[in-house]
This record gives sequence, structure tokens and C-alpha cells, in this order.
Amino acid sequence: MLGLNYIQFDSMNYVIHYQNGKIRKEGRGLSFFYFGPKSSIVSIPLESNDFQFNFRETTMDYQEVVLQGQVTYKVAHPKLLAEALDFTVNKSGNYIKKDYEKIQQRIINEAQTSSGGLIQTLNLKEAIRNHEGFEERIFDDLQNSKTIAMLGLEILSVNILGISPTPEMARALETQTRETLQKEADEAIYERRNFAVEQERMIKESELNTEIAVEEKQKQIAQKEMETKVVKQENDQRLRSMKMKADQQLEEDKQKLIDLQVKNQMKEADAREYILNANLKPYADLDWRTLIAINGNGMKAGDHIAMAFRELAENADKIGNLNITPDLLQQLVTVKN
Repeated sequence: MLGLNYIQFDSMNYVIHYQNGKIRKEGRGLSFFYFGPKSSIVSIPLESNDFQFNFRETTMDYQEVVLQGQVTYKVAHPKLLAEALDFTVNKSGNYIKKDYEKIQQRIINEAQTSSGGLIQTLNLKEAIRNHEGFEERIFDDLQNSKTIAMLGLEILSVNILGISPTPEMARALETQTRETLQKEADEAIYERRNFAVEQERMIKESELNTEIAVEEKQKQIAQKEMETKVVKQENDQRLRSMKMKADQQLEEDKQKLIDLQVKNQMKEADAREYILNANLKPYADLDWRTLIAINGNGMKAGDHIAMAFRELAENADKIGNLNITPDLLQQLVTVKN
């Protein structure tokens, strides 16, 4: 039928079918027949998109830098975008106008405004080193942008790929950085040498402290040994004194024992003397001849001969001459008891 067309879209497109200025159907991935002369079809792509930007900005110290980055976004509210820009397609599904290109330019404008506001507060070195700060600032400003909200877009991420000064300034910074690094290297060498000297001093001091500690310990050991010797000598002296006292006590005990033994022996001798005197008292006044006669039964012939010679000797002054021949004497000596 003349003017009747069929069109089909995939799931990443939000489709709105207008007929006579009114919405007939809308949704993702639609396919339908429509009457061309009275219909208008809008297709909003829903996939995320990336685009890169390249800004030239001036820092607080009037130095030019190039800010390179990337923004990732997607369409969160397709009907808002359809009202702001023309995404009408023909029967082949191709866009009649190129308004989709305006999306990136508007985002770039917002991002450049945000980055320019931040970079003017920083000097060159701060700007070059502030990648994270630019990312956060641009992302927050895009999230809060009225333009982005009016287009129904959602900013997914902002990445700063590089912040570069001009070639002349880059060489100057390289020279300055090189000099700074060389200075830091010299300072590091100086500090390392000082550290080595300090370490050597600390080692020597530690060695001296160790020697002092060793000497002190040896002194303590010598003092302890001396104290030990003194204590040993005192103990030996106490032992000798105790031994001497013990020996003295032993000798005193021996002396007492000897005295006691002598005393007892004297008592025994006195007792024996008393007994003997008592036994001999009756014979004290008797003549010895009487005593011999009393005990005559026990006398032998020799004893009688001896008594005879004794009486002769006692009365020698009364005897004129007494001849005793050898034969007689021999006979007397040989007399049997």
C-alpha cells in the first residue's frame, strides 16, 4: 500500500512513534508498520559513549597548559533528549539531522568551563600534578550541570589523560627539575656520608661503651672474687678457731679424765694401803724370826741356810774365826730345796 512502511530497531534504541503530532507508541527495540506521510519516528541511542577533549587553559601564573581527557556518558532519560534535540530518522533508520553531534559539544563546553575555573586557581606545577583534582571537579560539575540534566544525560566517568605545558616551559621545567634532582642527589650523598660518619661514630661509641661495660664487669668480678676470698678466709679462720676450741675442749676433757683416773687410782691405792696396813698391823711388833717361824712350813732348805748365814753376819763381832771351805760352800749351794 502506498506510504505504508515497516521499520525495526534493536534493543539499544529507545523509539518514539509520533503520528499527527501525538505519540502512538514508544519503547526499546520496537518494530512496526507506520504510515509515512503522517508519521515521525525518533530513535534515541541508549548505549554509553566515549569522547575525548583537548583544552588549552591558562594557569594562575599565566602559563598555558593543554588538558587532555575523556568523558563517558549515556542517555538516562531519552524523552528529555528527544525534546531538546532532533533524533528523527527516515524509513531506512538514518538520522535526518546530526543533532547527536551537539551532545558532545555541550558536554565539552561544560567540562571546559569547569576545568577553566579550577586551573585559574593553580600555578603551573600545581596544575600539572593535579590530575585527580581535575577529574573530581569536572565530574561533579557535569553531574550538577543544568544543561546535562535538561538533555537527560548521565555522566559515567571523567578521566584526565594528561596535563602538558608548552614545549618551552616543559624544557624549562625539565631543567629546573633536573637541577633540583641533582641538588637532592648531592644532598642525599652528603646526608649518606654524614649518616655513614654518624654510624661510624655510633659504632665506635658503642665499642667504647662495650669496653667500659666489660671493664666494669671485670671489676665487679674481681671485687666479687675478692669478697669470696675474704669470706673463704673468714670461714677457714672460723673453722680453725672452732677446731682449736674443739681440741682445747678435748684436751680439757682428757685432763679431767686423767685427773679423775689419778684420783680414783689414789683412792684405790689408799684403799689397798689401808687394807694392807690393817692386815699387817698385828705383825708390826713381831720379830722377823717369829714371822719366818710362823711361816716355817713353807720354807725350804736354802731359806734356812740363808737365815743361818744372816745370823752369822749379825753376830760377826761375837765370832772370833769362822772357816767355810769351798767344799762346804759348794755343798751348801747344791743343797736341794
